[in-house]
Amino acid sequence: MIIEFLNKPWPWYVAGPLITLTMILMLYFGKQFGVSSTLRTMCAIGGAGKVAPFFKFDWRGQLWNIAFVIGGLLGGFIASSFLENPEAIQLNDNTISDLTQLGIQSPGETYLPESIFSWSNLFSLKGFSMLVLGGILIGFGTRYAGGCTSGHAISGLSNLQFPSLIAVVGFFIGGLLSIHFLLPLFI
Repeated sequence: MIIEFLNKPWPWYVAGPLITLTMILMLYFGKQFGVSSTLRTMCAIGGAGKVAPFFKFDWRGQLWNIAFVIGGLLGGFIASSFLENPEAIQLNDNTISDLTQLGIQSPGETYLPESIFSWSNLFSLKGFSMLVLGGILIGFGTRYAGGCTSGHAISGLSNLQFPSLIAVVGFFIGGLLSIHFLLPLFI
């Protein structure tokens, strides 16, 4: 019974309160949610503070970030290995049509379409541009914006930080522009 519950997307009334509880606990312990700062911590551990002052800080106080990311990776592994939902993703017919026109084969059958996320695609110019260069741009953008989408949207907005509101609006606008204008160029 519990495996059946875990194999389906959790309803908002379960997931939402759990996210709220996590935020309350993090605020209580003086921590802020976000994943992008973990890269800074890892670079500081590796000695990057000798090269750039941005990485010169007391990283020992940020080790919880690394534990958080490791927990997320382990949770993702457990979910994909043991709790995978064999049912196809329910997508709107218009979305399926649009994705098919963009060249994505069998949209909705998997969470990561092979036509985008595959080793052979990674080593093509198009795939390399989307996955590697896109990842680098995302990494740069999160540092430039002072945090990632989850950090700003969940932690920053719950703390009523106006810069986080501006960042979240920018993320949405950038995402919409990317999907409608850039993605068709690469697929």
